[in-house]
Amino acid sequence: MNNWLVDTYLRVLQLDRRSMRLDVDMWFVHLHITGRGVFFFWVTLSILAVAGVAVFASRKRELVTKWVTWVLILPVVGIPIWIGKGPTAVLCAALALIAVREYVRLVQLPRTDSAILYVLAVAYPLSAWLRPGLLHLVPLIVLLCALPSVLTGDLEHGIRRAAFTGFGSIWICWSLASMVLIWRDAFLVCFAAAATDVAAWCGGKGFRRFAWARRPLSPLSPNKTVGGLAGAVIGAFIVLTLLGTITPGLLLAVAIGGVLGDLLESMFKRQAGVKDAGEWLPGFGGLLDRIDSLLLVLPLAAVALA
Repeated sequence: MNNWLVDTYLRVLQLDRRSMRLDVDMWFVHLHITGRGVFFFWVTLSILAVAGVAVFASRKRELVTKWVTWVLILPVVGIPIWIGKGPTAVLCAALALIAVREYVRLVQLPRTDSAILYVLAVAYPLSAWLRPGLLHLVPLIVLLCALPSVLTGDLEHGIRRAAFTGFGSIWICWSLASMVLIWRDAFLVCFAAAATDVAAWCGGKGFRRFAWARRPLSPLSPNKTVGGLAGAVIGAFIVLTLLGTITPGLLLAVAIGGVLGDLLESMFKRQAGVKDAGEWLPGFGGLLDRIDSLLLVLPLAAVALA
């Protein structure tokens, strides 16, 4: 139904999202894109523009900083995905390496265990691109993450090291590799997850006048409330409808996965006693703070889109 609504609207404007073109020839950049990727591009720019007006009208420095950061992040993520599956795999590997660096600091993993995660951060996205069948070995590799502890006979910290290494290999390395597996829909999933994060924040603030909305979803993060979850569902519904890709499975993946992903990272930060996983990304903290929702949305979306 959503595709019919969007296509009807575009026909009124004498546009067809399947035949829209975007041609950019500037210096070393040569992009020639046809089809729904162009449709996503224009919808994304429109949503960012409308959001920008609202953000600057609010005069809240925190929101302005986050909006500017998103404008800068968009081409970094969008261009590799538009170019092809290979550049998307390289992008995922780069993101995974940075995220692993922040993760090993949070959980204080030794060098040997950290090295395993750094290797998998590159290996999983490249496998998803070149040999997707190799990802069937992921459960076995999770078990092999215990080898450093076993071989050194670490009775005191061995179980903890193995658990954190195995979990990190799934949560970060494998999850980001899912972006390569859903390459044709990767941009819309990433953008929908980001927009839903904003909607969750707006829902938490906008619905707080109601008692039910102020209830925390978990003691891990009192700021993550039922109102925020309601905002996430509403935001995901609106964005996915505008993108013409809404399905019940994808709606749940983006809305519920995003909120749970955020809470999951909060658990690690609470244990480490820190507010953010890093400090280098203006308005967000570290990379993990920005992609925590995506790390659960991506594998759920892969199932929904299968």
